[in-house]
Amino acid sequence: MSSIMTASYRNRRDHFEPSDNDPHEQRRLRGHLEQIDYTAFVSNREVIPQVLGLGTNHTEPAAFQRLAVAAATARARWIAEALKLTDGGVAVSAADAQRLTGLRVAFEELTEAYEGLRRMVERGYLPYRAAER
Repeated sequence: MSSIMTASYRNRRDHFEPSDNDPHEQRRLRGHLEQIDYTAFVSNREVIPQVLGLGTNHTEPAAFQRLAVAAATARARWIAEALKLTDGGVAVSAADAQRLTGLRVAFEELTEAYEGLRRMVERGYLPYRAAER
């Protein structure tokens, strides 16, 4: 059985915490770290929309729907294949298991892409425009 580590669960407190007891040094270091974090934020906000081909446009709900449908379809194909392989009650061959692994990886990658897009909106890297009602 293979396993895949994903970045879906991130530790919020994974940043360096200074151990220096000097409050002035701690403030100075925190200021530097804030500048570093802000630089990363601005870089993400400028680069990601360009790479995604959005320019100054907004991320639309349809983009999320396309990824969600693709992930749901990949999940259904993966499970349908597993059910098909076990339907006859015989052992699954190595080739069949490899094909099943490929289907699962496709599902997991699409799920991660959906979560990645969601995080980009959540963190303010991508502007989002909700559907008008």
